[in-house]
Amino acid sequence: METPEERTNCIISNRSPVESAQSTPSPIPPAEPEHIQRMLQACHKAKESAYCPYSNFRVGAALLTREGKIYSGCNVENACYTLGICAERTAIQKAISDGSRNFRAIAIASDLTSEFITPCGACRQVMREFGADWDVYLTKPNGTYIVQTVRELLPLSFGPEDLQKM
Repeated sequence: METPEERTNCIISNRSPVESAQSTPSPIPPAEPEHIQRMLQACHKAKESAYCPYSNFRVGAALLTREGKIYSGCNVENACYTLGICAERTAIQKAISDGSRNFRAIAIASDLTSEFITPCGACRQVMREFGADWDVYLTKPNGTYIVQTVRELLPLSFGPEDLQKM
């Protein structure tokens, strides 16, 4: 029997069948298989453009809008370390600057082989700005991936709707 790491294009969630059955359906429909494949290919391709002379930690991201458009991004480091930007935020900022604000999914790629790449806390919060129920595909170079929602990656989060509660 193959392990999840040996399978390609697998989806794993930390939600139990009971939680999945009891949860409210997401208002964001899941991405179609062809969009998922395009997104996965785009995030690995974006990784090739990473500018990371200090960490040598290449990351690529591909963001899928609800309209089906994909925006890619890579990490860009800076000698003044705090001015660098992650791949996920690069892709989101490209989409926003092009007028897109409704996202279905994002895929993230790196060269990590021992574990799936995960977004940093800042990227999780930026993703959360645009909703909690869209999918995040965490990949490995061998083609395997797991899927989590933004809500699963950033539980008990703060979002734009919280500003209306005052």
